[in-house]
Amino acid sequence: MSDTLNRLAELLEQRKSADPQTSYVAKLYAKGMDSILKKVGEEAAETIIAAKNGDNEHLIYETADLWFHTLVMLAQAGLKPQDILDELARREGLSGLEEKASRAEEGAK
Repeated sequence: MSDTLNRLAELLEQRKSADPQTSYVAKLYAKGMDSILKKVGEEAAETIIAAKNGDNEHLIYETADLWFHTLVMLAQAGLKPQDILDELARREGLSGLEEKASRAEEGAK
């Protein structure tokens, strides 16, 4: 799985220098983070609707769109999929309650 994410992340990095007239991703980058975040929000809403409707094929399609646009957002922020995978690995084995408590403790510092 991470191979696919890494290949896509590399492609998204390359698109940063592409012509916005010929690349959808370059056009998103040119419009800036607010436009990228708007697209992530739209895709999240579409994913929620697909899940609510119980249409698994549509849910897969919309989740792929959401993940794609989330990767664009991360790239715009200078982050890579591995950063997220590392955080998930850090949380592995923690209960959700323990993980939330650790974030609350860190925020109190």
